[in-house]
Amino acid sequence: MQLQRSVSICAAIITHISLFAQKDPKTTEIWTPEPKVITPGKTNSEAPSDAVVLFNGTSGTAWKHKNGDDAKWTVAENTFTVKPGTGDIQSKQKFGDCQLHIEWRIASNVTGDGQNRGNSGVFLMGRYEVQVLDNYNNINKTYVNGQAGSTYKQSPPLVNVCKAPGEWQTYDIIFTAPRFSEKGNVIEPARITVIQNGVLVQNNTTIWGNTVYIGSPFYEKHDTKEPLILQDHGNATSFRNIWVREL
Repeated sequence: MQLQRSVSICAAIITHISLFAQKDPKTTEIWTPEPKVITPGKTNSEAPSDAVVLFNGTSGTAWKHKNGDDAKWTVAENTFTVKPGTGDIQSKQKFGDCQLHIEWRIASNVTGDGQNRGNSGVFLMGRYEVQVLDNYNNINKTYVNGQAGSTYKQSPPLVNVCKAPGEWQTYDIIFTAPRFSEKGNVIEPARITVIQNGVLVQNNTTIWGNTVYIGSPFYEKHDTKEPLILQDHGNATSFRNIWVREL
């Protein structure tokens, strides 16, 4: 009986507070802290004022090869192009949760088929890949979780929105890094949203683990911030307007 009476009193108090809140709009107003003011870019390609610019068209100095050498990729005409055989490059700065903007172009004279047609990749934290490939109009046949817009060997894109070789394409990526316990267990898996050419192709997708070519993906504990990696897959794929906002 006493428990029922206490529950009834609590319910009455909650009802009273709720009714009061409905009469006073100030109870649901939040005034501080105010959001930080940043200046957006004049176009979608231009970095906002709080972004880290990793390639602005003139220099590849924000990048290096895994062995520490300066990036050997070709910088010309405001583009950063894979120099096949030189190897992957990684950002000198490390990132965790982030918003990434990157533009890419398959060479207009691209040859080959399947995974050998304009292949490259954008690796968040150096291990979670968003695929870059020529899949214009589904002409180049390959496994769907390996086509452009996929999280490689994991989740296919929701739609194929690829442009033709020689045309610039965009990825706008929202990435949430995985969380690990002190023992290395996954508390929260990584998640990713990808907008390709203005169209949603990955919608808060769960990443199942490190990108692997053979076998199942798996997680291994790593630092909260790691470099971005751009892949040399032997194709002269180009990039430009690369910037990151840390979240």
